[in-house]
Amino acid sequence: MSLTQAAWLSLPWLVFLGYAVMVLRATPGRAGPMAFFGGHSLQGRAPGIWLLGASAAVSWVMAKSVDNAMNLTVAFGWWGGIGYAAYWLAFVVVAIAVYFIRTRGGDTSLAAFLGRKYGLPATRLFLVVIGIRLFNEVWSNTKVAALYFGAEGSVGYWLAALAFTGLTLYYSRRGGLRSSIVTDAIQMLLIALLLVITLTVLAPGVAASGVPSVANGGLRPDMVAGGITFFILALVQTLSYGFHDPVLTDRAFVSPPLKMVASFVLAALLGGTLIAGFSVAGLYALVNGIDPAPSVAIAVPMALGLGMLLLFNAVMLASAGSTLDSTFASTAKFGARDWRIARAVPTLDDQARGRRAMWIIALLGNLPLLSFYIDGVGPAVIAATTISGTAIMGLAPIFLLAWVRPAGTLSFHLALWPGVLVGLLLALQKLADLPTIPDWVHLGTGPYAQTLGINVWGLALCTVLFLTGAVIDLLRGRVVYPVRSNSFS
Repeated sequence: MSLTQAAWLSLPWLVFLGYAVMVLRATPGRAGPMAFFGGHSLQGRAPGIWLLGASAAVSWVMAKSVDNAMNLTVAFGWWGGIGYAAYWLAFVVVAIAVYFIRTRGGDTSLAAFLGRKYGLPATRLFLVVIGIRLFNEVWSNTKVAALYFGAEGSVGYWLAALAFTGLTLYYSRRGGLRSSIVTDAIQMLLIALLLVITLTVLAPGVAASGVPSVANGGLRPDMVAGGITFFILALVQTLSYGFHDPVLTDRAFVSPPLKMVASFVLAALLGGTLIAGFSVAGLYALVNGIDPAPSVAIAVPMALGLGMLLLFNAVMLASAGSTLDSTFASTAKFGARDWRIARAVPTLDDQARGRRAMWIIALLGNLPLLSFYIDGVGPAVIAATTISGTAIMGLAPIFLLAWVRPAGTLSFHLALWPGVLVGLLLALQKLADLPTIPDWVHLGTGPYAQTLGINVWGLALCTVLFLTGAVIDLLRGRVVYPVRSNSFS
């Protein structure tokens, strides 16, 4: 075995060991229910603006996001990275909506708000969507991190997936959301440092050849047009996308409303900057003609040598870890409090139920990794997850138009189900290669023209139907007024 091969086998594990020591030393050895569910310090203090902002930002700078931004930049030039970074505007959208939900209704969670405004069945339906999101977050981030330890299906790959999940589950069960927020701050500093190093290595190579554009022959006109289409799609989806991610929305209830808004605006800036920065790797691949298979996040560092590969290994561990521990914390709250629509102060019994929920999601959430051994199932699972941003388009009017007083259960269902139906049709088209979506729906050009058209027309339809439900309920004499509920945040 050559020295390079031996290093490839051993050095990624040294990176993992260093990462493990760092997060274990940082996380609390114990946490009460308020720290476990609310992210408070052991002294009972809510996270400050900078700590919450960094935590929220890095929880979205997941391994999958970094990888997607790089690959989109190869496909569309810098429009791909900017387009993906635009999704971080969802933080601002959620912050504004939750600010009014908390200050007008006094609700302590989205589940409590939905129960008051739209009824228990609507709440449970929303939580099913949340559960699917949490499930997908586990396997997708585990997979990206594990690929740095060996090819998919190899012994190194499976050992890394097991070790990474086990480490994150261990410290998440100890401290819940508090552990997640504390490690997020460290992971943010680590990722920012790694970004500086990455830009120092890659930016000169991009600058020397010139940023790819149509003028210098680095991009085709259709690539630019496709990138602009994707950018507009990102802006449209930010109106709904954030509401179905509990990793984001749970943090909107752990500090006073105004501080939360400031933290989320900060998170949008930090997260968007990080994603746009890492997308430079895609530009580097373009100007140097590097084959992006299996992904830019692996192909570029492999082309640059072992040192860069280890650097990207550390980036993916930190980004995947920040998302996975947040997923475990959100799952604990989902299983112990949200599904029960708990309104009182969290208890030790809630904490025990939450820890059991973490075990369950850690096991079930990694099952899709086994699809590697079944021909065709792996790509099918991945394709199915890409429709989530479209299927939940109806959440935009449900939350952003919550101030429409007559809107109730009818409005909720009229807004939600068209998006779900379109999402299912889109999944059927992708999985079975059936022409279920007509061409006249398309807006823009490129591979995302169909998705953009679906989202624009679909969002308009969901909004009209939401308001139609409000008019019907108004004529029936039903008007919902904000009612203050008990709060522990």
